[in-house]
Amino acid sequence: MKQLLVISGKGGTGKTSVAGSFAALADRPVLADCDVDAADLHLLLDPEEGEAHDFEALPGVEIDPAACQACGVCQTVCVFDAINVGDDGIRRIDAFACEGCRRCLTACPSGAIRLRKRLAGRWFISRTRFGPLVHARLTPGEENSGKLVAQVRRAASAVATRENCDLVIIDGPPGIGCPVISSLSGVDLAVIVTEPTVSGLHDLKRVLEVARHFRVPMQVVINKWDLAPERAEAIERHCRAEGIPLAGRIPFDGEIAAAIAAGRPPVVGGGNGARAIAAVWRAVSAHLTHDTTGGVRDAGNT
Repeated sequence: MKQLLVISGKGGTGKTSVAGSFAALADRPVLADCDVDAADLHLLLDPEEGEAHDFEALPGVEIDPAACQACGVCQTVCVFDAINVGDDGIRRIDAFACEGCRRCLTACPSGAIRLRKRLAGRWFISRTRFGPLVHARLTPGEENSGKLVAQVRRAASAVATRENCDLVIIDGPPGIGCPVISSLSGVDLAVIVTEPTVSGLHDLKRVLEVARHFRVPMQVVINKWDLAPERAEAIERHCRAEGIPLAGRIPFDGEIAAAIAAGRPPVVGGGNGARAIAAVWRAVSAHLTHDTTGGVRDAGNT
């Protein structure tokens, strides 16, 4: 089983559009949306929701008012100022300020502080016309997105094994933080989508460093390259200097925008943009399979 990750150093580069197009072009893939903070791959794939599972973050702590002796030790040891005394004299823990260090739990002499489960989101296994989709929704304000990413990836691998699928396509999160690291580990190829801007090159350099640290093979795609050809050339020069293969360049195309607005993968819309995406897929697929044909199926008939 191969695992293909599509990421970007910054948001808004067209990462999900490329991942959704790969889903339409690949042969029986399993799809995973690991951008759990702002998942939107489902908007292009129109899934039929199937299994739904709760996601629990690291346990929180709470104070049992009946057992609390109001000694104030918990407030003294809390370095996050997460414990407050209400007008009723009862001490409570602010769940947003608490970092879960459990220092108060250890220090409380009366055993009034206890762990509590914390529901932080949900994850799903759905069906699309292109294959199974594992996706998730993190509750706004919750942390542990890296842990939820790991859960999505485990579930996607299990689905691929169960259904005898050879490829998992992962739509990763933007940036270089914990969710990206969780998405990167152990993949066979990371396709990094960038755009021809100053910030695009800057953030591309950062995500290349992260992927290189984890020794993940990489290819770069320049989206909307023709809006600033000189910037696109600067990105290509940097990739050549770093020995990073360029999978291809995608031009700006109004038909891509129209397909996205209609909730379809851009590659099914036709036009120069769709043809460029198909060419990128051939380069990516050739790397994964060592097959120069690229294994492209007719997305227009899906």
